[in-house]
Amino acid sequence: MAQVLEFKLPDLGEGLTEAEIVRWLVEVGDVVAIDQPVVEVETAKAMVEVPCPYGGVVTARFGEEGTELPVGAPLLTVAVGVPEGSSGSGEDSGSGTEPSGGSGNVLVGYGTGAPAARRRRIRPNRLDRTVTEAPVSRAPVVKAPVLEAPVVTVPAADAAASEGPVPVVSPLVRRLARQNDIDLRRLAGSGPDGLILRADVDRAIRTAEETAAATARAARAPVQAQAPTAAVAAAPNGVAAAADAERIPLRGVRGAVADKLSRSRTEIPDATCWVDADATELMAVRAAMNAATGPSAGPKVSVLALLARICTAALGRFPELNATVDTEAREIVRLPGVHLGFAAQTERGLVVPVVRDAHTRNAESIGAEIARLTELARTGKLSPAQLTGGTFTLNNYGVFGVDGSTPIINHPEAAMLGVGRIMPKPWVHQGELAVRQVVQLSLTFDHRVCDGGTAGGFLRYVADCVEQPAVLLRTL
Repeated sequence: MAQVLEFKLPDLGEGLTEAEIVRWLVEVGDVVAIDQPVVEVETAKAMVEVPCPYGGVVTARFGEEGTELPVGAPLLTVAVGVPEGSSGSGEDSGSGTEPSGGSGNVLVGYGTGAPAARRRRIRPNRLDRTVTEAPVSRAPVVKAPVLEAPVVTVPAADAAASEGPVPVVSPLVRRLARQNDIDLRRLAGSGPDGLILRADVDRAIRTAEETAAATARAARAPVQAQAPTAAVAAAPNGVAAAADAERIPLRGVRGAVADKLSRSRTEIPDATCWVDADATELMAVRAAMNAATGPSAGPKVSVLALLARICTAALGRFPELNATVDTEAREIVRLPGVHLGFAAQTERGLVVPVVRDAHTRNAESIGAEIARLTELARTGKLSPAQLTGGTFTLNNYGVFGVDGSTPIINHPEAAMLGVGRIMPKPWVHQGELAVRQVVQLSLTFDHRVCDGGTAGGFLRYVADCVEQPAVLLRTL
């Protein structure tokens, strides 16, 4: 005999409440082993392969690729075998025998040591469609379709009669509904116990958009018969959009970046200052370091690693910028250590890996860690912990061939240093016009944590170190 166990999306850590199914690694009817990865999901932080703590036959999958699921939502069900001596009736047996073979903690906050929640047994009248009396490994299984709960609309009278708060998976989903004028009381959630999921709200938004578009087309029909014009559909937010315009959902990494940048612009009163610096000496020092041979030779040091080391030295002199603002307590929190983030562009979008304890590292150590994290970013293997906890960000947009920018602060940090491309330019050097390697440095800072004098002092110190690398010897 066998019993069907439900495997739910586990807690992925770092406060993440939902994940998008990117790719299923198993099909209905497949036999899976304990701790075998069954699905690849994308969170706002990283891509994660989720292992299943049960071994058996997959009987159902919940959600198509591209579907967002909240933590705790069912992912799949597995028919798990039990010893032959066990009772064959799942109808009357209530002993709650644990399945044989379960892994330990799979992800943060998840494990199989405790009894599985919402577990159900296969009833006799359903065994002929799923498994037979033979061991599960030889049981023929009919592939079941992917289950998807339909969303229905609750009549207005019933919605008005309901009392208490509407169960919603997260405040973000509630805010999304409010921003798009969606009445949550008129939705029936597809989550457990009627919980309203983001997918439910997205579906309601699309329905509203289609209704608005159809109404607009009907209203324009008489006019178009006389004077044909480009088809235009009125979007719910009042912005006109072409009927054939492509709509790209803001979710995953792109959605997380959008939310963070919007929050930064909304909450942080930022200001930007910039300065041009002669980087000729810095480039010469780097060339000498990388050309060294013998016992003093070592790994190649990048320009970004040198700039990162300059940043940590500057933050030691100006700790006001290594801080964050506690808005609820109305306090500036100065942080004891420097966890330096650096912007990295990947195929999945912009990510900011964090070099931990950068203030304790030299240029060579920082460079090695930057190289390691960059490779993980390119392959999509950065963990959520490697993308959070930064206290200051270094943004090298010079790699895109641009000179300057006014970067948006990486909330909740207090500042970001931007670096443009280093290129030959006319420059007055020792009283004479010469061609020098010039770079533009820009500092965007939270005006709540300091005044312009502090920000200007920080940026000037960074520029001095770029122009005269020997200045760093004072702090080494």
